[in-house]
Amino acid sequence: MEAHEGIQEPHLVLANKLFLLTHPDVEDIEKVRLKDEVFNSIKADDMAPLYETLIADSVLEKDQAVLDSMRSKNEEELKKLDEKIADAEENLGESEVREAHLAKSLYYIRISDKEKALEQLKVTESKTVAVGQKMDLVFYTLQLGFFYMDFDLISKSIDKAKKLFEEGGDWERKNRLKVYEGLYCMSTRNFKKAADLFLDSISTFTTYDLFPYETFIFYTVLTSIISLDRVSLKQKVVDAPEILTVIGKIPHLSEFMNSLYGCQYKAFFVAFAGLTDQIKFDRYLHPHFRYYMREVRTVVYSQFLESYKSVTMEAMATAFGVTVDFIDLELSRFIAAGKLHCKIDKVAGVLETNRPDAKNALYQATIKQGDFLLNRIQKLSRVIDL
Repeated sequence: MEAHEGIQEPHLVLANKLFLLTHPDVEDIEKVRLKDEVFNSIKADDMAPLYETLIADSVLEKDQAVLDSMRSKNEEELKKLDEKIADAEENLGESEVREAHLAKSLYYIRISDKEKALEQLKVTESKTVAVGQKMDLVFYTLQLGFFYMDFDLISKSIDKAKKLFEEGGDWERKNRLKVYEGLYCMSTRNFKKAADLFLDSISTFTTYDLFPYETFIFYTVLTSIISLDRVSLKQKVVDAPEILTVIGKIPHLSEFMNSLYGCQYKAFFVAFAGLTDQIKFDRYLHPHFRYYMREVRTVVYSQFLESYKSVTMEAMATAFGVTVDFIDLELSRFIAAGKLHCKIDKVAGVLETNRPDAKNALYQATIKQGDFLLNRIQKLSRVIDL
């Protein structure tokens, strides 16, 4: 499962194709092409365990001859690997024994036998002394976790990697781990932490095994826009040279970011519409598609209303290039959900902002908690008197 610099790990490329193959919005003609590519990838690496799973899930049709051939090749290769392990244990040193066990681990990963791969990685770890090599085993486990979207496995592996770094570890692996953790946070809807981790890694990115640099910038901009305030967004994203060098290669992303910061709301909505398919067809962002769309709209509406004590619905609709009815429906939902601090005067066709006073809110919360505490003490005193 080794990836050369600049090349995405083939298993994760395959995982993305499998995701698109089962996506309801992908066109049938595209699915035919994807099915051929997936089947060819499975045959090329003799992935019998994965092929059996996909047959059971009705993703691919069963070809018994191909399946038997793959199983036979798996058994043959595993027999050779076991012989190498036995030879190394009898005739060679500890380093060669570890390498033989690692080769078997990587073969299980290659054929997508998850359980046996994890077992063999544990065996390999028991033969490993160097912290750097142990970290590499954790990265193999993380790649396996992202292939299967096993968040429990990913979370435990990240915690394990952090403990290993307490024993020592080089900066390159630490920076790689930040990107892995950022992807995990983004995939589990912790966009704020994901943005911080991605921004920390932006000048030292070497994690091409997960995704290309353009995809990394795409994730960084998307997570930052709903997580950072305007000042931080300007300093860390809008003016960041690393982002500026590649953002033009990603359709609609530059317009999306710059129109938001430049308060060009009509252009922002156009760019936003252009990005929806990229978010919807992204394996890691797809489960959070609706949530992300709501959060971005909350950010942009809040930014617009920040400048006004009151504003007409018509002026806001014109600024965003939409109808008054659309703005009315949108804002009423966000106000009801507590996302926007304003009220709609439907008769006058005016929006009135009522920004929360942080000090007053804290004072009210303290009074409320104090009353609750006094009531509890009074109830307790009655029980003690009895």
